[in-house]
Amino acid sequence: MAIILITGGTGLTGRFLCKKLIDKGYVVAILGRASQKNLAIPTYSWDIDKKTIEKGALEKADYIIHLAGANISEGRWTAKRKKQIIDSRVASAQLIFEKIKENKNQLKAFISASAIGYYGTITTDKIFSETDPPSDDFLGDTCRQWEQSADSFKKLGIRTVKIRTGIVLTKQGGALAKMITPIKLGIGSAIGSGKQYLPWIHIDDLCDIYIKAIEDIHMNGAYNAVAPEHITNRDFTETLARILKKPFWLPNIPAIVMKIIFGKMSAMLLKGSRVSSEKTINAGYRFSFPKLEGALVDLIVDKTK
Repeated sequence: MAIILITGGTGLTGRFLCKKLIDKGYVVAILGRASQKNLAIPTYSWDIDKKTIEKGALEKADYIIHLAGANISEGRWTAKRKKQIIDSRVASAQLIFEKIKENKNQLKAFISASAIGYYGTITTDKIFSETDPPSDDFLGDTCRQWEQSADSFKKLGIRTVKIRTGIVLTKQGGALAKMITPIKLGIGSAIGSGKQYLPWIHIDDLCDIYIKAIEDIHMNGAYNAVAPEHITNRDFTETLARILKKPFWLPNIPAIVMKIIFGKMSAMLLKGSRVSSEKTINAGYRFSFPKLEGALVDLIVDKTK
């Protein structure tokens, strides 16, 4: 079976994806900070600053899935933090590219994470698709550089796929846990205008899209990994409150409060556009969770009761 090397394999998406790949019979290895070969999933070390990758990591890999990157929602967006966010994505991909080029390893595909931040933080009724240009704000520029580093692999004749991901919903941690907390405390309400869209995806669908990108040789370029249903922040919060059987309050949390707490990063919460999943569906992918209510029920309702 094919060997899949994953960067960022210990992160939220990486853990789920590793398990799914192993369950399907793939051989999985992780590229991380420390070498650990005695684990169920062996880890090879790399040092981006020193431009080193442990011998044996790349040589046998049939596919590389590049998930590594500093968490964009942690910490204020200072100049230093912005540089960390970009470098953790771009410099890491460039390092892999240079090592693959040197060793002439014939990868079958390089599959990179990206984000719907490519389209920027703007509230509009326009539906963005993969043919739209990147925004000129920080998120758009980050994703543009991120994807350009992935596109380098095309120069080596390697099939390249970029997965532009929305808000990932999981049972363990991530955005959903943060959204649930105030609602469970009985103080759930929409943020800002509440009219901003919140493109989301169930973790199972996201992982299955990555697996399809491995197995479908016709997949090339960018694909939006978002559920086909367009949901506003208000709709999302209200649906979540209803499923949790908790009150949904008015008025909304004022935008100024979010700006004081999060600074420029508040744009991620206060603005959001509709993003199309049509290209992904046309590629033959069928969502297991196309509707928010079904996804939330799967993730938070105790089915043993």
